[in-house]
Amino acid sequence: MSPKEPPRRRIPGPPRPRPRTTARPASRPATRRPAAARAPHTIRLGAPKPRLRLVGVALTLVMAAFVIRLLQVQAVDASAFSAVASKNRFASYTLAAERGNITDRKGVALATSVDAHDITADPSMFTPQESKAPDAPAQAAALLSPILGKDVKELTDRLATKNTRYVVLARRQTPQVWNQIKDLKRVFAEKAAADKKNNGPGANVMAGVFQEPSSKRVYPGGDLAAGILGYVNAEGKGAGGLESSLDKKLSGKDGELTYAQSGGRRVPTAGSSEKPAVPGQDIELTIDRDIQWAAQSAIAEQVQKSEADRGYVIVQDTRTGEVLAMANAPGFDPNDLSKARSAAMGNAALQDVYEPGSTAKVMSMAAVLEEKKATPATHVTVPNRLHRGDRLFKDDIDHPTWNLTLNGVLAKSSNIGTILATGQLGATQPEANKVLYSYLDKFGIGQPTGLGYPGESRGILAKPESWSTSQQYTIPFGQGLSLNAMQAASVYSTIANGGVRITPTLVRGTKGPDGRFTPAATPEKSQVVSPETAKTLAQMLESVVDDQEGTGTKARIPGYRVGGKTGTSNRVDPATGHYKGYTASFAGFAPADAPRITVYCAIQNPTKGSYFGGQICGPIYKQVMEFALKTLQVAPSGTAPAGLPVTFEPGQ
Repeated sequence: MSPKEPPRRRIPGPPRPRPRTTARPASRPATRRPAAARAPHTIRLGAPKPRLRLVGVALTLVMAAFVIRLLQVQAVDASAFSAVASKNRFASYTLAAERGNITDRKGVALATSVDAHDITADPSMFTPQESKAPDAPAQAAALLSPILGKDVKELTDRLATKNTRYVVLARRQTPQVWNQIKDLKRVFAEKAAADKKNNGPGANVMAGVFQEPSSKRVYPGGDLAAGILGYVNAEGKGAGGLESSLDKKLSGKDGELTYAQSGGRRVPTAGSSEKPAVPGQDIELTIDRDIQWAAQSAIAEQVQKSEADRGYVIVQDTRTGEVLAMANAPGFDPNDLSKARSAAMGNAALQDVYEPGSTAKVMSMAAVLEEKKATPATHVTVPNRLHRGDRLFKDDIDHPTWNLTLNGVLAKSSNIGTILATGQLGATQPEANKVLYSYLDKFGIGQPTGLGYPGESRGILAKPESWSTSQQYTIPFGQGLSLNAMQAASVYSTIANGGVRITPTLVRGTKGPDGRFTPAATPEKSQVVSPETAKTLAQMLESVVDDQEGTGTKARIPGYRVGGKTGTSNRVDPATGHYKGYTASFAGFAPADAPRITVYCAIQNPTKGSYFGGQICGPIYKQVMEFALKTLQVAPSGTAPAGLPVTFEPGQ
């Protein structure tokens, strides 16, 4: 202890209690001491730290799961979820492109599109809960069926479709149809409101019917030029004729409108994005509507009068190759295909093939003249019968031996004379066959016309080495080869055009949405025969019409020089494949001294009245040609026909 520190005093603590003792009374006997009472059991709490750690780990795992999922949603799968959200939030609607018009050469509409409506429905609004009617689909279908022209069951099934909010009930309906449906919707809405006001269910079975803007193809001329134009199907796509072959140009490109929607309804304040539709191009044809009407009226009347299977008329500009008319009878109205006969829905003038008969003799004469084997004045002695190969040939009528010039052979349409003339094309018959074939080929027989029309036939022309014994003598006068009406017309246009064949055309050009006109490509040209040969042939063809002994006198047109040729050929029946009936035809051009227009007519299987081409097609030629000359304001001829001799006197 440090000397400086004072000594510490010990302070006594509290006294310890002493155990109490109790004296046992002397007078009470000693008893057994009871066992001491058991102390109560106490629960000892566990250590809290391990449990807190367990809870912390569990919460950490849960939070980690949420964080990982959040990262997956916002980072890894963000684009996918965004796309789903957009898909559910935004709806897209196709903006149909306006189909281009098809017009004639003057811009007159032959096929156009007008406003229409696609009738749609929301099947979810036809459930009992939404419509407040137990059989809403059936009730609505019964109301819509007569308006839309659809089967009740078909409409009922569509309105009852599950898991969708959109079905199409009918496409391209007229505004009148939608107006009828709107009236029904208004009536049922008023009834539902009144019923609900009286504490009723307020059933409305028409609330779920809607419309979308569309367009409908119409043909103002009805059946006018239907064979050329074709038609569109229920989806508005070209399904026949030029509507089909030019569908890509006519259709344009559809656009798209995207907008926000909620509960199947558009949200007007949420904005939208639009990709405008690009309208289709307008197609301008070479067809003249008025000339087409004249040709179609004439051939339809004659087919009906002759009780024939069908007929066609083609009018072509000889200088340009442009087709001014291509008429078929019977035809069809593309506005109402339900009434159309399937056999009449094509373009028979391009799709039918048949043996042309005597109208093909002009090609044989072209070969003889071009090869300088004869002249129009060359003498040809024509017997009543001619034995060649395995057959005995004759002309359409029995006759004594004719003393004809080559011009007379064509004027009187002598089969025997034509065989004799073409026999001079080679030293042997096989050589003559090859020469004749080369000219038929150059005239376009057995080849596509160049129009590119769907389903067009190229005709039949076998190679000369394949010609049968009889074919080598029948082909010169138009039997044993086949062509279509356009090919036949093109032959005469070639002669009228100085021997130059111009590929026929139906389309003059196109006009885009900007209004700019783009001409069609220039058609191909080829020199088939010399201008001298073509001029001589034109004069010979005049004799067919102008000379009293010619077969085409009914085709004369006052004031105009006319060159033409009649044709009457045996016809192959498509049903049996055997000859049955006739094909009557007439082909020619005018004015013969300055050709401008070619007209070709053919009638298949006339069964009433005459079946000769000069008798039933000659008048049609005259009627159509006169109309075309006046329409195009072609001046009358200013010179007289050449007057080539038809016969000769023996010994001269």
